[in-house]
Amino acid sequence: MRKIRYFLFVFSLFFLSASISHAKPILLKTPIAFGSHLPALGTPIKWVEQQLSLISAGEIKMKVYEPGKLVAPLEILDAVSSGKVNSGYAIAGYWAGKMPAATIFSTVPFGPEAPEFMAWMYYGNGMKLYQKMYDQSGYNVHVEACAIISPESSGWFKKPVKTIDDLKGLNMRFYGLGGQVMQKLGVSVSLIPGGEIFGALEKGAIDATEFSQPAIDQKLGFYKVAKYNYFPGWHQQATLFELLINKDTWKSMTKNQRAQISTTCKASVTNSIAESEYIQFSAMKKNDQDRGVITQTWPLEILNSFKAAWEEVVIEQKKDPMFKEVYEDLDSFRKNYAVWSSKAFLTRS
Repeated sequence: MRKIRYFLFVFSLFFLSASISHAKPILLKTPIAFGSHLPALGTPIKWVEQQLSLISAGEIKMKVYEPGKLVAPLEILDAVSSGKVNSGYAIAGYWAGKMPAATIFSTVPFGPEAPEFMAWMYYGNGMKLYQKMYDQSGYNVHVEACAIISPESSGWFKKPVKTIDDLKGLNMRFYGLGGQVMQKLGVSVSLIPGGEIFGALEKGAIDATEFSQPAIDQKLGFYKVAKYNYFPGWHQQATLFELLINKDTWKSMTKNQRAQISTTCKASVTNSIAESEYIQFSAMKKNDQDRGVITQTWPLEILNSFKAAWEEVVIEQKKDPMFKEVYEDLDSFRKNYAVWSSKAFLTRS
């Protein structure tokens, strides 16, 4: 009898271990919107690629494809939704033409800095509304926030901008809702992919550009042809990036596998903000000391003009019901958050 009990005990342990350790392996083929050579912009998804295999003991693997190698950056959402690929790494604002609210989930002019943004996303209604937006729009995707970076530069200009009138008539590469603000101020805006911006600046097709942070912008060489670099990045105080996973693929995973992906992405958010904060000052010092860059701060009157134009954009965008729902939820959260932030933090000099 003891031998039978022992046999049954050993057999049950074997059966349990087999059921736990033999989840179907997942390979996430992941086209990305930003080159992995770009620090804090493209490097986070490579970090995720490395960590997922380790954390899951090989049950989840990711293969990253550089921009355009498998899917063009602006086609990633459709490719993931249709199942052409089972995942993709991009920025939600790229889909603003299809879903106006999408840009809110990447960055908001005069919007939250990274800690406040993360608080709304993870503990407010941010992530729920993020998924709701894709579901209501008919996209067969699961979304994870998977990286965030700190403020950007607000532009590289060939000539100084002394008054708001100096912007009128400029051709400028600009992203997202900030681009709509610039259009209201007389700027002709285009959204040129990162790899094409330098050539457009050099040839005179555009007069100015914004793209990202100093440590990222230096990789693209803007300082060689546009010497005036303006701050603060009023249009992008924080920028969130997304991992999209085909919903059928997501549903096929075990709870453990889903948790491993979600937790790794959350860790990537922490890792990416730390990286983006760490690498900026050395790039700015090099710009000022070795490259002849003239670092400028926007005068208050110009910032006020940007803010006034932004308020007009909000009114227009709120005609879209999903944009209105998301923006008003974020706005309500920010008013509550200000009770804390207005008292808790030192004013930066």
